[in-house]
Amino acid sequence: MIHYLTIGTVLGLSAGFAPGPLLTLVISETLQHDIKSGIKIALAPVITDLPIIILTLFILSKLSNFHGILGIISLTGGLFILFMGYKSLRTKGVKINLDEIKSKSLAKGVLANALSPHPYLFWFSVGAPTMTKAMSQNISAPLAFIISFYVFLVGSKIVLAVLIGKSKSLLSGNAYIITMRFLGLVLCVLAILLFHDGLTLLKII
Repeated sequence: MIHYLTIGTVLGLSAGFAPGPLLTLVISETLQHDIKSGIKIALAPVITDLPIIILTLFILSKLSNFHGILGIISLTGGLFILFMGYKSLRTKGVKINLDEIKSKSLAKGVLANALSPHPYLFWFSVGAPTMTKAMSQNISAPLAFIISFYVFLVGSKIVLAVLIGKSKSLLSGNAYIITMRFLGLVLCVLAILLFHDGLTLLKII
């Protein structure tokens, strides 16, 4: 269970702090309105991701006996996580031009997350396979993964909204950059583990 709790925590923090459309909305809402508005946007994944999780778990359950396909999915997940790690290592801060951003709402935050390809790619290539593997152990393992993932995904964005509301220079500071680069290194390690799982399923190693 600790293994899946750790994976969920690392992935949640990495996705939560990583620059992207949803983080941009969190920042812009916080700066243009207030911290509460930023927090509303941060909650969007809780609303949008459940159908994605159910769909990907259903698809993978039908592929449970096709080790070759699962191996390819695992390698795809490894590439996706490696790309996330690379982007984290290359992070130089986040800059927002408020003149180009119109006022957003929770509905638009939900829409932005639902239309982004990242949740679908993440859950199909990484999230759902990890959940499926965890379910083969006991019920606490997948619960540890999904709860830790969303607590830290949403929680990190809420923390950023609160801190940005007090310090607008936070996302260009050394603390943010060092944190992202550390998470980038951890993601690269997770990518290697996914590559190993994929090659094992393909019976290459």
